[in-house]
Amino acid sequence: MKNLIINSKKDKEVIDITEQIEDLFTNETGIINIFTKHTTAALTTADLDPGTDMDYIKVLDFLKRIIPNLNFNHPHDPSHFPDHFLSSIIGTSITLPIKNGEIILGIWQRIILIELNGPKSRDIIITFLKS
Repeated sequence: MKNLIINSKKDKEVIDITEQIEDLFTNETGIINIFTKHTTAALTTADLDPGTDMDYIKVLDFLKRIIPNLNFNHPHDPSHFPDHFLSSIIGTSITLPIKNGEIILGIWQRIILIELNGPKSRDIIITFLKS
């Protein structure tokens, strides 16, 4: 198991963590699971052509706006319950194959951390299963 700390700089942010993850595995072949220990952040893969990160932010803003304005019961800060909800929809982990230290991704795919309530320091846990 390996650990990676990512520091977001904005309230909503898309951060490419592909290279930081690959740097942790020099010659391994198997499967990696990448997990964020946070309920207001998410992990996925995405095409990150220039400007696409901002498209993700626009969609996140839209999704947040369509969540009903309810009197949420979230004890420490009801206003950011939608951030928890979006994290659960997107997901907090992904599993990917890795061969000879290279993560197997589609031609345009990158591994991204989506910050939903930053800026914050985010703890990412990477588990490796050798094949």
